[in-house]
Amino acid sequence: MIRINNIEKSFENTVVLNGISTRFEKGKTNLIIGQSGSGKTVLLKCILGLFNIEKGEIIFENTTLSSMGSRARSNLRQDIGMVFQGSALFDSMNVEENVMFPMKMFTKKSNDEILERANIALKRVDLINSNFKLASELSGGMKKRVAIARAIIMNPKYLFCDEPNSGLDPRTSILIDNLIQEITKEFNITTVINSHDMNSVMEIGEKIVFLEEGLKKWEGTNKEIFKTENKSVTKFVYSSELFKKIRKVYLKDYIN
Repeated sequence: MIRINNIEKSFENTVVLNGISTRFEKGKTNLIIGQSGSGKTVLLKCILGLFNIEKGEIIFENTTLSSMGSRARSNLRQDIGMVFQGSALFDSMNVEENVMFPMKMFTKKSNDEILERANIALKRVDLINSNFKLASELSGGMKKRVAIARAIIMNPKYLFCDEPNSGLDPRTSILIDNLIQEITKEFNITTVINSHDMNSVMEIGEKIVFLEEGLKKWEGTNKEIFKTENKSVTKFVYSSELFKKIRKVYLKDYIN
């Protein structure tokens, strides 16, 4: 679990996060949503320790991030898996080398042990026999699956995904969403996803935090979001043309 207590973050006297409090639960897909400029990317980077906050607390299990020394932070980094928006694969490396990279960087395990873990991770994301393909040979969906395999190779306690469906077609987006949720359940990971995709909200939004202009305006589940009368949320939710078209198909099941 990750707890966020009343955090604030500013850049050059501009408040970007203002008194955000919430918690992200273990074994669930936790989504941060909001329009561009709402503060969701800054919040994600604060949780990761890439930005220092001016006020408040970020707590991993029972340890406050600001109180961690360099060794504790190094250990925490090894417990974190990250799926970047553009997959962030190394073009000069093949699939196998990309997936093995974190273990080679952060552990002293033998090459055989690392390769075994890489193959387990690749099997989990259904990429058997793709070890020697280069990034340029992969589709967008395959790149995301390689990125997920790399993120889980070290059995992380926490998985962070920054716009994991960016650039993907709707069908592939659903496959990636389902894969992330399956892995979250299977390994009991605290998963935090930064997204603006209403399909993701509808499919896997077990916990949703909605930000607007640096404020937390709402939180709840994918079932509750359809029933809220919060005007900021409804404006954001129903701004998606695709969502308007498919809303009638799903709404009955979510509300009942």
